[in-house]
Amino acid sequence: MQRTTRTFSIEHIKDFKQNLLSWSQQFETVLWLDSNNYQQQYASFDSALAIEEFTSIKTDYTNAFDKLKEYQTITKDYIFGYISYDVKNDVERLSSNNHDGLDFADLYFFQPQKLIFIKGENIEFHYLKMVDNEIESDFNTICATKITTTPTDSDKKIKIKLRIHKDEYYSKVHTILDHIKRGDLYEANFCQEFYAENASINPVEVYKHLNDISEPPFASFLKMDHQYALCASPERYLKKQGLKIISQPIKGTAKRLISAIDDDKIATDLSRDIKERAENVMIVDLVRNDLSKTAKIATVKVEELCKVYSFKQVHQMVSTVVSEIDTTTHPIETLRSTFPMGSMTGAPKVSAMKIIEKLEETKRGLYSGTIGYFTPENDFDFNVVIRSILYNEEKKYISYSVGGAITEKSIVEKEYEECLLKAKAMKYVLQNSK
Repeated sequence: MQRTTRTFSIEHIKDFKQNLLSWSQQFETVLWLDSNNYQQQYASFDSALAIEEFTSIKTDYTNAFDKLKEYQTITKDYIFGYISYDVKNDVERLSSNNHDGLDFADLYFFQPQKLIFIKGENIEFHYLKMVDNEIESDFNTICATKITTTPTDSDKKIKIKLRIHKDEYYSKVHTILDHIKRGDLYEANFCQEFYAENASINPVEVYKHLNDISEPPFASFLKMDHQYALCASPERYLKKQGLKIISQPIKGTAKRLISAIDDDKIATDLSRDIKERAENVMIVDLVRNDLSKTAKIATVKVEELCKVYSFKQVHQMVSTVVSEIDTTTHPIETLRSTFPMGSMTGAPKVSAMKIIEKLEETKRGLYSGTIGYFTPENDFDFNVVIRSILYNEEKKYISYSVGGAITEKSIVEKEYEECLLKAKAMKYVLQNSK
């Protein structure tokens, strides 16, 4: 699919980005990806905005990867979208029967009419031929956009409820520990939902607030008519760059501290923490195994093991696992053979998914799924949907979930505290945004 490309240079990129997101809200379909200029080895652009469907695919999990494969192969263009966690049911004989207050489709991708990349001080417009006469006027309009805050129709304080209460959480984690003792699994990523009913928010303002707090490398703002994902993810799931596949699982979290000396110490302590390292290494082993399913022989390598990266709110332990695939391997197959990401399931993967499905109270849906894009050259990049607020404007339902890895060394009280630490930013922005 031919696109017309034009490049403009801008001095005040930060202002332009804010204008761009505000301008995009007139469209029904919007996907914004932002690295927040986080310094990372594997980056293709600083930010991207995809708007307005030309073509799209929306489906439940049944044969979802086959349908995506057909759509991506036929389209041969940029496509942006998401794969929800429940597409696990397409990969393995599993089911999702828990409560769902959001009603997101299991899988959705669209071919944008208008696509804008920010790379350094350059703004690249990639428009389909049918709308390329609008590039100049859109650029001028975006530059002149005045950012206004539209208050929500409700001044009520958002009342956040817990789907699993503290005592019940403790009981469920003890059940997982019993499974671990019996040898059913080594690690399970157990998640819980916080939610609000009959509540309204201004999605753009909440997203901006959440993003400002964290400034993570894999932030995204998704709007599909009345459904929104406001995502401040620090984690990459999977990237394809030529024939190289890159996975960067996160396991291990410590809070940031005000004193630089104390902050350095807590980061060093995290890097040496036996439990946190064990969690990370288990998932690295799982990722290596997943990547080996499509990798050329002897190309699966661990580039970084348990390296501590610092974000605005937390320190995280990140590992980087890479492989190389054959030219004949379809890009969808590397996604299918690694999905869902091990950092959000546990190990062994299938056993962990069965156990957490029984113990969790909420259908995960887009949470712990992935948002990202494919290029016309068959490359792709996908995040892990964590640290995210999901919103169904029609149902007035707001949801955010958090989880943690349960291993034999887990202390239940500490796991609960870690969940509250991860939930802190989402709770704060929901109760303090306009």
